[in-house]
Amino acid sequence: MKKLLSEFIFWISNWKVVGDRELPDKCLIIVAPHTSNWDFVVGKCFAYIIEINAKYLIKSELFLPILGTFFRKSGGIPIYRNSKNNIVDQISQLYNSKEKLVISVAPEGTREKVDRWKTGFYHIAIKANISIILAKLDYKKKEVGFICELKPTGNLEKDFDFIQKKYKDILGRIPENYNEKIY
Repeated sequence: MKKLLSEFIFWISNWKVVGDRELPDKCLIIVAPHTSNWDFVVGKCFAYIIEINAKYLIKSELFLPILGTFFRKSGGIPIYRNSKNNIVDQISQLYNSKEKLVISVAPEGTREKVDRWKTGFYHIAIKANISIILAKLDYKKKEVGFICELKPTGNLEKDFDFIQKKYKDILGRIPENYNEKIY
């Protein structure tokens, strides 16, 4: 039912699913640009359409009584940003304890314009020895999908330059909230 409803939503709004639909059993998906709350809706519809059960990291402040139940049931993992938790280690250990795990993150960390992306996703991928899947939300073309797979080299600057080039011409819902220079 979720897949059919999502396909209907995409049909009436002219969104298209593009790119490969296959994923490794363990991977971390980065989704960009992240400039609007609508990104969540488009992203969840995309996941339902291609039938992946991706978890996602989301700030703990949103886990209010009713809303929190929705986020947990739909795959949300709360991130407690105000405490001294080592999120990179926690998520890496989670990957290492599972045979299959797909987690999606918005590396900008917010819908507001940022000077640069957060690098935690990269360090998680290195520690858990998993690939990073680049996914796009292109509001200009109304396309959502996977761009490519990146096996991190350990050279953050080189890998971020590669990632930045892949997102160069993709427009978020609120383009002025996206900084094309990610690192």
